[in-house]
Amino acid sequence: MPIVNIQLIEGRSDAQKEALIEKVTAACVESIDCTPESVRILLSDVATQDFGVAGESVAKRRADKQTAS
Repeated sequence: MPIVNIQLIEGRSDAQKEALIEKVTAACVESIDCTPESVRILLSDVATQDFGVAGESVAKRRADKQTAS
């Protein structure tokens, strides 16, 4: 049984998450020849303050980008 854990920066819609679950499940079925019923997808939203890129939180990077615009 494949278990896929995906962490996302918060902000995706429920529709986007449903599409992701559907497509990742299809990729598992195609690539490892399993049944869709055996695939488990775990999505975790991560707050922008709790996700860092290049030494800064995403929240700070986005705030700085807004200020620069």
